[in-house]
Amino acid sequence: MYRDPEAASPGAPTRDVVLVSAIITVSLSVTVVLCGLCHWCQRKLGKRYKNSLETVGTPDSGRGRTEKKAIKLPAGGKAVNTAPVPGQTPHDESDRRTEPRSSVSDLVNSLTSEMLMLSPGSEEDEAHEGCSRENLGRIQFSVGYNFQESTLTVKVMKAQELPAKDFSGTSDPFVKIYLLPDKKHKLETKVKRKNLNPHWNETFLFEGFPYEKVVQRVLYLQVLDYDRFSRNDPIGEVSIPLNKVDLTQMQTFWKDLKPCSDGSGSRGELLLSLCYNPSANSIIVNIIKARNLKAMDIGGTSDPYVKVWLMYKDKRVEKKKTVTMKRNLNPIFNESFAFDIPTEKLRETTIIITVMDKDKLSRNDVIGKIYLSWKSGPGEVKHWKDMIARPRQPVAQWHQLKA
Repeated sequence: MYRDPEAASPGAPTRDVVLVSAIITVSLSVTVVLCGLCHWCQRKLGKRYKNSLETVGTPDSGRGRTEKKAIKLPAGGKAVNTAPVPGQTPHDESDRRTEPRSSVSDLVNSLTSEMLMLSPGSEEDEAHEGCSRENLGRIQFSVGYNFQESTLTVKVMKAQELPAKDFSGTSDPFVKIYLLPDKKHKLETKVKRKNLNPHWNETFLFEGFPYEKVVQRVLYLQVLDYDRFSRNDPIGEVSIPLNKVDLTQMQTFWKDLKPCSDGSGSRGELLLSLCYNPSANSIIVNIIKARNLKAMDIGGTSDPYVKVWLMYKDKRVEKKKTVTMKRNLNPIFNESFAFDIPTEKLRETTIIITVMDKDKLSRNDVIGKIYLSWKSGPGEVKHWKDMIARPRQPVAQWHQLKA
């Protein structure tokens, strides 16, 4: 029987099937190679095109950078222009996605640190500190006259934002009321313990006082911090001539407290810096210098030195002090002291800085004090918060010494 040689044996592929399979295989291989070359070319061309865009720049990319060029800092700061400097090669797009937080924050932090560093002798800094020094709080009171009973009525209502005078970062305020020029007869409110925003709501009557004499007097209110073991510390005062007030009905006033006229507001100033290190749980206090200190000696000078007390919850923890500068009202100390303070105890911590006058023959005199904490006066609180906001960097500030 004749058998065709072209015929395939059962189960064996024919020549046409093998040929088609080979053609399909070669086509797929060529396709894969071409796709790989195309992808490689796209990457090369895309990178080259991207680099050219970065070098030349486009309106859209430039506009996108310009929208973020200004960074607003806290009050008193300046707008920082972070746009690229002409002639400087911009960063790669991927770098812009990963770096802006760190680079921008570093820039803001560095500028903020520079603004917080108040350089001695700067007129702007002195003016700024002058504003904070004058903020002694304010007091609300009312005054009126009863013509039928010939009685002057004075009501002391409340005070706000009083500065701290005690170790605990607070005060125990009360008010003395005088009708100047008479200082022999005075009336007093109750003491409000540990309160910088006290409410008194106490009424005082000056009975049997003819109206003709009342209008010749000056109503004088003095706010003081009560101290059980020593002299009461003056906080501030307010005076108002009664001939300038309509006394026919009760008139209510809000008045800013001014430094007391007994000289407590002119004790001098101290420049110091604070540096907080959270990893080491420490604060470094640098006593830099003082100026215009009050003369405490008969010869019209002083022998100043500085004591630094670390307080925690009204308890004394540690004390440091500088050397004594003989006969010098503008001493330069430049002495640093380190205190160990865990982060969780910061809110209950107060640093008390006292400028003293050394006296060989008698007790050393206090020239003035500064209380640094979360709860002190406005200038002190600002310095404390600036220290926390700028860890591991010294923040310097001038402070007015207080009684």
